[in-house]
Amino acid sequence: SLERYNSRSGEGLFLTQDISLHISSLLALRKCSDLEKAIATTALIFRNSSDSDGKLEKATAKDLLQTQFGNFTEGQETKPKYREILSELDEHTENKLDFEDFMILLLSITVMSDLLQNIWSVKIMK
Repeated sequence: SLERYNSRSGEGLFLTQDISLHISSLLALRKCSDLEKAIATTALIFRNSSDSDGKLEKATAKDLLQTQFGNFTEGQETKPKYREILSELDEHTENKLDFEDFMILLLSITVMSDLLQNIWSVKIMK
């Protein structure tokens, strides 16, 4: 169907409205810096994986860590700090993460990752 039901208003929304909004967002991203694109990409992946309340199931978050963040998580499974981070995710009071919690999770894993240490060890000539 070319329509999507809008439960708040009870009206159907044409997909073309969503597509034009998506295209204008993508065009705006062309003007962004690499860092802005990275954050925007993270937000888009989160949004596309989250539920209608804008939250991410724990299992989905773990799946994203494996599928979208594997180069940062690779080799971390035996490290106590990594296990602690995942344990905190499991103990999270809700069963879902909002975007802020997801970003904290990604940053926590990034800071302790071997990949980041490898990045720091590369000398860039200017």
